[in-house]
Amino acid sequence: MSHIATILLLGSGELGREFVISAKRLGARVIACDSYDNAPAMQVADGREVFSMLDGAALRAAAEKHRPDLIVPEIEAIRTEVLGDLEAEGFTIVPSARAAQLTMNRDAIRDLAAGELGLTTSQYGYAESYAEAQAIAARIGYPLVMKPVMSSSGKGQSKVDTPETLEAAWDYAVANMRGDRARVICEQFIAFDYEITLLTIRHAGGISFCPPIGHRQERGDYRESWQPAAMSAAALGRAQDMAAKVVMALQGGGRGWGLYGVEFFVKGEEVIFSELSPRPHDTGMVTLASQDLAEFDLHARAILGLPVPESIAARPAASAVILADRDSDSFAFEGLTEALALGDTDVRIFGKPVTRPYRRMGVALARAGDAPAAVDLAKQAAAAVRIVYSPTTD
Repeated sequence: MSHIATILLLGSGELGREFVISAKRLGARVIACDSYDNAPAMQVADGREVFSMLDGAALRAAAEKHRPDLIVPEIEAIRTEVLGDLEAEGFTIVPSARAAQLTMNRDAIRDLAAGELGLTTSQYGYAESYAEAQAIAARIGYPLVMKPVMSSSGKGQSKVDTPETLEAAWDYAVANMRGDRARVICEQFIAFDYEITLLTIRHAGGISFCPPIGHRQERGDYRESWQPAAMSAAALGRAQDMAAKVVMALQGGGRGWGLYGVEFFVKGEEVIFSELSPRPHDTGMVTLASQDLAEFDLHARAILGLPVPESIAARPAASAVILADRDSDSFAFEGLTEALALGDTDVRIFGKPVTRPYRRMGVALARAGDAPAAVDLAKQAAAAVRIVYSPTTD
């Protein structure tokens, strides 16, 4: 065998693309899957399969065709009961079928964190109708945040300040939900000081943590992230304790190895669990500039059973996204020379074949003496990169 393992990657976006590069550097063979052809990860993988991850029969067919050593989800919207069946039949799901099942929907992971594990969370409730959303809002009060229990990149999420705007938020959430369940979560708005992503790696040698990543969001999606985020040792210790608890609880019948993006709100010394992704996290793109081993390298090492450092350091760095503003299948990028001439900067173009309004098409990375300076430099670099659309597609 000329490769260390065969990996079936479910979802082939920009995070999957970087993961494929990391896995192939370690000698893995990767089959990239997505619902459309020529997705970013497919462009660097050994093979590809085009099908909807919500098509259980197609998912099973791909697994049986390639007989992978590892099945690695990169997205939430997957027919997770099929993953459970495959795991029971001897396939290795990363990090586990239980993790995929519980994190596909915000309600399941929130119930695990608050109910089973007793982690600190905001007040919340679930609604499957507008009337139920009204009742929850009356109980927890305004302002609140409403979002689908299953979506991607913050789609469908909005802050609701008054009863008069609740129905519009409901309509927006329902219109942007994924899967086949019309269900939203309404949660108390936390006036937090800042929010972080704590990249947590479960591996053969135990659990390791990356330094915390700060981030800013718009429309429920991240715009800039930076590392290390400033926080007290006590608050960081609380976040690490909670992250370790929830990661261990997601093992189920699998090994549980892999990288998890665990999100927290921080208010003073209080740390509040928000969400978890059992895979590399979009805000973790900053680790391409800040860490010797990026989050994708760490994920690949962990799932392949290779050593992961106990202590992971980060130099001050930041990422800023490059967004499209319209639908197009004919476009080009300009301004790379200007972006890369600004200083210690880098640019990653994702290779997505079409643009959509607010779709992430690339990311600018920057290093500086401290995180705030890195954010400013990354934003300048991102602003220098321009998407130029063909006149026929305007």
